[in-house]
Amino acid sequence: MINLSELDNEQSTITMHNPLLRIERQTHPIDFQAENIAEDLLYDLDHYKGALFSSNFEYTGRYTRWDVGFIKPPLEVKSQGSHFFIEALNKRGQLLLPLIYEHLKNASFLETVSHNDDHTIIGKLPKSQQVKDEEARTKQTTIFDVLRRLQSLFYNSEDSFLGLYGAFGFDLIFQFEHIEKQKPRTSEQNDIHLFLPDELYIVDRKKGIAYQIRYEFSYDGLTTKGLPREGSYTEYKHNPDQALLNANKPRGYYADLVKKAKPYFYRGDLFEVVPTRVLYKASPLAPSEVFNQLKELNPSPYGFLIHLGSDFLVGSSPEMYVRVEGNRVETCPISGTIKRGENAIEDAENIKALLNSMKEEAELTMCTDVDRNDKSRVCIPGSVKVIGRRQIEAYSHLFHTVDHIEGELRPEFDAFDAFMTHMWAVTVTGAPKLDAIRWIEKYEESPRGWYGGAIGWFTFDGGLNTGLTLRTARLNSGLAEIRVGATLLHASEPESEELETDVKVAALEKALEPKKVIENIKERQPAQVGKGKNILLVDHEDSFVHTLANYFKQTGAKVTTCRADVARELIRQKQESVIDLVVLSPGPGRPERFDINTTIDLCLQKEIPIFGVCLGLQGIAEYFGGELKTLATPCHGMLSDITLLNKEPLFKEMEGMKVGRYHSLYVDALPKALVRMAETHDHILMAAKHQKLPIYGVQFHPESILSTFENSGLQLINNLMDALKRDDKVYLA
Repeated sequence: MINLSELDNEQSTITMHNPLLRIERQTHPIDFQAENIAEDLLYDLDHYKGALFSSNFEYTGRYTRWDVGFIKPPLEVKSQGSHFFIEALNKRGQLLLPLIYEHLKNASFLETVSHNDDHTIIGKLPKSQQVKDEEARTKQTTIFDVLRRLQSLFYNSEDSFLGLYGAFGFDLIFQFEHIEKQKPRTSEQNDIHLFLPDELYIVDRKKGIAYQIRYEFSYDGLTTKGLPREGSYTEYKHNPDQALLNANKPRGYYADLVKKAKPYFYRGDLFEVVPTRVLYKASPLAPSEVFNQLKELNPSPYGFLIHLGSDFLVGSSPEMYVRVEGNRVETCPISGTIKRGENAIEDAENIKALLNSMKEEAELTMCTDVDRNDKSRVCIPGSVKVIGRRQIEAYSHLFHTVDHIEGELRPEFDAFDAFMTHMWAVTVTGAPKLDAIRWIEKYEESPRGWYGGAIGWFTFDGGLNTGLTLRTARLNSGLAEIRVGATLLHASEPESEELETDVKVAALEKALEPKKVIENIKERQPAQVGKGKNILLVDHEDSFVHTLANYFKQTGAKVTTCRADVARELIRQKQESVIDLVVLSPGPGRPERFDINTTIDLCLQKEIPIFGVCLGLQGIAEYFGGELKTLATPCHGMLSDITLLNKEPLFKEMEGMKVGRYHSLYVDALPKALVRMAETHDHILMAAKHQKLPIYGVQFHPESILSTFENSGLQLINNLMDALKRDDKVYLA
C-alpha cells in the first residue's frame, strides 16, 4: 500500500496488475510550498471540475494532516434515484468507458445499462424490496452496488489514493430506507457526484513534503499513455438569482420550527431532531476566494472545495462522517455547542458551562447511543467502543463536545456497508432516526440537497474517509445557499436554538464577504480615549500594578509608575508637570502602611482626579470617614458577579460585570461623601464615587483575567479615561 509517510524524495514508478486492468503509478516529489500548491490548484478549480480536500485542524489520533486535490478528472459518476450515469470528461475517460461497460453489462443487480456513445454509460437500478433481515439492509440493491463494481475493476492493494472523490447527497437515504418524499426535487440535484482522478496532488504539511501522483491505465492493447489530461474550461459568473435572495425567512422562523417539534418529544415520537434553516446570500468572490477566507476564519478537519459543474461546494466541516481503514470503522459525533468568548478566560467559563449542561450532555448521549447502534449492525459483537467522551474541540466561533467511537467490521461487510449503516448521522437527523428524517421531510422548507450528506472519498483498496457536509455553501453564479441547524430536544428554548444557528453560520457568512471588509473588521480598534493624558500610577508594592498600567496605556495615555514616596514628590511638583489622573494601586496590608491619606491630601490640594483600585478604594473610604472590616473568608483570585447600582461613568453601557477579587479587607460603613456604585449579591461594596469631587474607586481588580468577560475590565478603564477632561476646574464629566 502506498503511504506517503514512508516515501523518500525519489521519483518512483510502480506497475500494478489485476486480471482486467494494468495500472501504472508514477510518484513525483515536488517542491514543498503548500500554500503555492493549493493556490495554483484552487485557481484552476474555479474553472475546471475537480476538488481539494484540506485538513487544517488536528486532534490527536483523530484527523489528518493531508491535503488531497485534483483537476480535470477523466470520469465522473452521478446518480439520481434509481438512475446512474458514468460520463467521460476527456479522451482518457473515453478509453476507459468500454471496459467499465463490459464490467457492468452482465451485472445481475441492474435493471438496464447501456453505453450509448463515447461519453456516457446510463444505467437503472430496480426498485428495492422490503428487507426481511435488518442486518442485511445494506445489501439491498442501491447505487453502492455500482460503486462496488467499479472498486472490483480498479482494485489494487498496493495503492491507497486511487478511488472516487466527491459528494454524497442527503437523498441517498431514500435508496436505503423506504421513506416517502413529500417535496419535489429538481432535475439538477444529484444523489452522488464523484470523480475518478488520474492525477493527484498530495501535501503532507506536517512533514513538509508534497507529491504528484499520476496513473496510467492499459487493457486489451489500449492505453491512456500519451493522451492529454484535459478538461472543459468554464468561467465563474456572478449573476445571483434575485428571487432566491428575496426568499430568506424572517427572524423567528427557526424558533417556530423548534415550537413545532416540541409536541413530538412530549408524546414520545422523537427524542431529538435536527431541523435546518436556509440562508441565501450574494457573494462577489470566486469559489477559491471563499475557500481561502473560510480556511483562515474557521480552520477545520474537513475543509473542501468541489467543482461539480454549475455548482461549487465550499465548506469547513467540523465532523467526521465515517472513516474506514482496514476493518476498523470510526466516527466522531458532535453534539453540544457554545459560542467562543472574547478571550481564554471567557472560553474557559463557556467550556465549563457546556460541560455542566445536562441538556447538552443528553444531546450527545443520544447521538452516541444511536451511532453505536448503527455500528452494531455491521460490526463484530463487542468491538464497538466509545474511546473518547465529551471531548472539547475549539473552532473560530464556537466549542463543540465530541465523542469518538470505533468498531471492527464483520468479514461479510465492507466500507460501503459502514457508510450506508450510518446514513445519515444522527447529529444531522435526530432520534429515532427514521422518524426524525420523516419529520425533517415534512417540516423543512425545501429538500436538503448536499447538506447533511458527506464529502470525501472511497479508495479502491477498500478505504474510506468522509466528513459530514456541514458549514457548507453551495455556490452558483454568485449566489450562496447555506443551511444550518441545531439539535433539538424537549428542553430546547426556541430563541436560544435560533441563536445557536447564528453562531454556527457566522464564519461562513464572513467568508463570503470581500477581503477588505474582513480586514476592516479585524483592524477595527477602540478609540484612543486616553491619548494626550498623563497618568501617575502609585505602586503600593502590588503584584498586578504593571498589568493595570498596561490597561491605561491601551487607551493611549502616558503612564508613569512610582512607589508611594516618589509619587507624592511628583504630585508636590505638579506645577512643573501635568498629571491628569492619580491611580492608587492595589497592595497588601492596610491603607496606612503606604500613607494613602497623605497621597489623597496632596491630590486634593493640587485638584487632581483620583481612581483607587482595591487597597486604593479602601484608602479613599477611610480618608472620608469610612470603616474597614475583614471578610469571614478571604476572596483571593475569586470570580464574582456584581450588581451595578450607578453606572455613570465607570459602568457606562454595561448591564452587569464579572470581576476578579483579591481582598480580605472591605468597606463596611460607607461615608456620606461617597456614593455606592456596585456591590456583590451579599452587599459587599465593589465600587464607589465621591458626591462632588472627581474621585472613583473599585474594590475588584479590573486588570485581572477574571474581569475580562466581555472585555469589561478594559471597558471600565476606557470609560474612566473618556470622562477625564483637561479643564482647569472640571476633571471628570
